[in-house]
Amino acid sequence: MALTPTSGRVPVWAFVRLKLRITGNGLRGRPARIAMFVLGLVAACFFAILGHAVFALPGLLDEPGAAEIMFPFGGAVLILGWVFLPLLFFGVDNTLDPAQFALLPLRRRTLITGMGLAALAGLPALATLAATSGMVTSAARLGGAGAAFAGLAGVVLGLVFCVVLSRAVISAFATALRSRRARDLATILLAVVAASIGPLELTLLGVLNRADWDAVDSIARVAGWTPLGAPYTLGVDVVAGRAWAVPLKVLIVLAAIGGLLWWWSRTLERAMVGTAGGGRGRGGASDDRGPVDQLLFRWSPRSRFGALIAREIRYWWRETRRRAALVTLGMAGVFLPLSTSFAGGGGSATGLAFVVGAIAPIALANQFGYEGSAYATNLATGVPGRLEVHSRAAAHALFTVPLLLLVAVVTALLEGRPEGIATQLGTLLATYGAGLALVMPISVRAAYALPDTTGPFSLSSGGGFSKTLPGLAALFGALIAGIPVLVLTFYWPWLGLPVGVLYGGGAYLLGAHLAGAMLDRRMPELLAAVTPR
Repeated sequence: MALTPTSGRVPVWAFVRLKLRITGNGLRGRPARIAMFVLGLVAACFFAILGHAVFALPGLLDEPGAAEIMFPFGGAVLILGWVFLPLLFFGVDNTLDPAQFALLPLRRRTLITGMGLAALAGLPALATLAATSGMVTSAARLGGAGAAFAGLAGVVLGLVFCVVLSRAVISAFATALRSRRARDLATILLAVVAASIGPLELTLLGVLNRADWDAVDSIARVAGWTPLGAPYTLGVDVVAGRAWAVPLKVLIVLAAIGGLLWWWSRTLERAMVGTAGGGRGRGGASDDRGPVDQLLFRWSPRSRFGALIAREIRYWWRETRRRAALVTLGMAGVFLPLSTSFAGGGGSATGLAFVVGAIAPIALANQFGYEGSAYATNLATGVPGRLEVHSRAAAHALFTVPLLLLVAVVTALLEGRPEGIATQLGTLLATYGAGLALVMPISVRAAYALPDTTGPFSLSSGGGFSKTLPGLAALFGALIAGIPVLVLTFYWPWLGLPVGVLYGGGAYLLGAHLAGAMLDRRMPELLAAVTPR
C-alpha cells in the first residue's frame, strides 16, 4: 500500500482532536476508568513538580557546576526512559495506531506530523515538559533572560527528540517483528536492555559516590555534545560563557531529529501493512495422541485444573508480551542485588530483594487482557472462578518461585551469609503471596483490552499510565503487607521460611477466594472489558 497525496488536505491538528475524543469516549460512563485516569493525572503532576524542583535546585543554590553535571545526565536518562519505560510498565499508547489509517490516502508527512503532535498532547509529554522546565528556571537564575531563552529552546527540542525517538524505535521494531522467531528474540533482547536500566543507574550512582568529580565533569561535557544531552545544556552553556556552542548543539539535535524522522518515515508504511500472514507448515512425524493428551504435559493432572495449567504455561512461554514480563522480572531479581552490592550498598541488597517479591505478581494485573475475546471460550465452557484463578496463579508460580529462590541465594551470598538463604526465601514468598492476593481481584475488577496486534510492546489503547496504577498500588500494598514478616525475621531468622510460606500462602488463598467469587459474578462484564473494540 502507498501513502498517496489527496486532493483535500487533512489538518494535522485533527489527529490531536481524534486522540482526545477517543480517550474521552473510553472514559464515558466508566467510573473505574475515570478514577484511574484521575490517578494517572495526579501521578503525572507529582512527577512534573518533583522533576521541576530537582532541575531548579542548581539555580536556587547558585551552583552552575552542579547544573553542568546534572542536566546532561538527567536529560539522557529522561530520553532513554521515553524509549524503555513504556516497554516495561505502560506499553505503547496505541490510541492512534498507524494500522488504523492503512486504507486512508494520507500523506506520509501528514501522518507522521499528526501522530507526533498527538503524542505531544499526552500526559507523559506534558509532565516531561513541566519537569524539564526546571532547567529553564535554573538557567534564568544563573544567567538571566538570555540563558533562560536558550534553556527553553533546549527543553522544547529535547521533548520533540523524546517523542520522535520513541515512535521511531517502536515503528522500526514493528516492521522487524514479522516472523514469530524474530518477535520472540527482539522481545527478549529489548526486555533485557530495558530491565538493565535500573540496575545500571544504581551502579552508576555507587561509582559516582567514589568517583573523581573532575572526571565526572569531563564525562558530562562529552555527554552534552551528544543528542541525548545536547538539548538540555543550552542554557548552562550561555551561563558559562559558551554561547558559541548553542547553535552547534542545536544543529546536532536537529540533525538527530531529522535522521529519526527519516527512519520513522521509512518504517511507517511497512509497519502499517502488518505482520505477513501465512507460514509454511513444518513437516514431521504425525502425533497419534488425542487432542487432550497433546495439550497436557506428562506430569499434568488429567483434569480441568491440569488442562488450564498446561494452557497457561504455554501462554507464558510462547506469548511475547508475557515472556517479556518474565525476562524483565528475571533481570530485576538478579541484577538489582548485584548492582547494589557493586555500588557499595551493603545490606540494602536484602531490601531490594524484598522488593522483587512484590514486583513478581504485577505481570498478572491484567492477565485476562492478554487473551482478549478468546476468554469467551472459558465463559462458554463454564470454568468456575476459583478454578480459573488457582490455575493461573499456579502456572505463574511455576516460573516465578524458582526465580525467587535464585534471588534468595544471590542475595544471601552477596551478604556473606549463606545460612540466610531460607530466611530470605521466606520473606520473598510472603511478599509474593501478598502481592497475588492483591493482584488477583484487581485483574478481575480493573481489566482492560489490549490492542488487537502482534506487536509485543503494544500494551494499552490510551491512558496507559493510569491503567498501570492499580498494579503499582498492589506492589506497594504487598510491600506493606510483607513488613511484619521482615520484622519477625530480623529478630528470629529461623522463623523466616515457615512463617513466610504460611503467611504468603494464607494471603494468597484469601485473595484467590475473593477473586474467584468476583469472577463468577463478573464473567460477562470481564469479557466485555477485555474485548478490543
